[in-house]
Amino acid sequence: MNKNIMTLLLAGAMLSSLSAAETENRIPARGLALDKPGSDFRIVDFTRDALGPKDILIEIDYSGICHSDIHSALNEHAAPGSKPLFPIIPGHEMAGHVVRMGSEVKKFAVGDLAGVGCFVDSCGECRECKRGLEQFCLVRDPVPNLLKDGRNFRGGYSNRIVVPERNAIKIPAGAELSRVAPLLCAGITVWSPIHFSKVKKGDTVGVAGFGGLGHMAVKYLADLGAKVTVFDITEEKRDDALRMGAERYVNMKQPEAAGGLADSFDFIISTIPSDYRLTDYAKLLKYGAGELAVVGLPPTASVKILELLAVPHRKIYTSVVGGIGEHQECMDYSVAHGIYPEVKIIPATPEALKEAYQNVIDGKVKFRYVIDMKTLK
Repeated sequence: MNKNIMTLLLAGAMLSSLSAAETENRIPARGLALDKPGSDFRIVDFTRDALGPKDILIEIDYSGICHSDIHSALNEHAAPGSKPLFPIIPGHEMAGHVVRMGSEVKKFAVGDLAGVGCFVDSCGECRECKRGLEQFCLVRDPVPNLLKDGRNFRGGYSNRIVVPERNAIKIPAGAELSRVAPLLCAGITVWSPIHFSKVKKGDTVGVAGFGGLGHMAVKYLADLGAKVTVFDITEEKRDDALRMGAERYVNMKQPEAAGGLADSFDFIISTIPSDYRLTDYAKLLKYGAGELAVVGLPPTASVKILELLAVPHRKIYTSVVGGIGEHQECMDYSVAHGIYPEVKIIPATPEALKEAYQNVIDGKVKFRYVIDMKTLK
């Protein structure tokens, strides 16, 4: 996997002490950290990078909890044999407001709403940046506030962050701020492949996995006028899927439910975060034309080439968030069309986060938890 993508999934903070020279002009901050894989959260004080001329300081009002945060908290995506990057402060879905800015900032003003997603840096000059794919920058690790001496980074379960203005997303005035944060990951993660595959009104489409990402995919696809089928493994989500615009719901634990659907879909997006058989969905694609976008990140999933031979001439690809331009398009469209994630707001306490993580692991939450960072004490 691309080094930058592995890194952005591990957004956190080394909490070692800094020298007096290193702390000069740095921004004091507070966050919720994990000391080791699977440990409980604790509240910590640390510092952000000093504000540069093209940087903005965002007071974080809300931070979303993504399943990738949990993978990182459990060290599930680390390369074999690598040293765990702990302590960490997870979080890559942030919504807040600008409280300070550098002298050369033009995109924002103090008081503007601003968001931060999975990455906050890019060179702007390499091949990928010029394609609008800053998340794959070939020059810089695009992770939040990487320290110059090589120490790690820290994410959004905190009260403030310093970012270059070009990598922050403008949140339109009047947006439902408490529901905006997950748009910076769950939203853009499904928005990007939907538009890459040019899904249009009337297309027959499927959403595999109906959780934090999946329910956003249903909302976007239904808004486009596509005919949406949701695939999941529980009956508890059926009514919600239909309420959000799906025309059909298939429980994959009932084999007969998917009968007759082979060779019928123009597009399927898989958001499944645990191991599954990719060919169960690839065989549903139209021969020669159907496309399957994989955006879920199961830590133990594998694909057998021999199995793919049974589903020839279908297109399967992966997708990871989107560039800054796509982020802004997704944000503007979502707010204008009233498309937000279904969320449950929780306080910024170690106890609340522990319970939320366990509920996500156990499948007891339908969609997205959002932390009210204003409650961090």
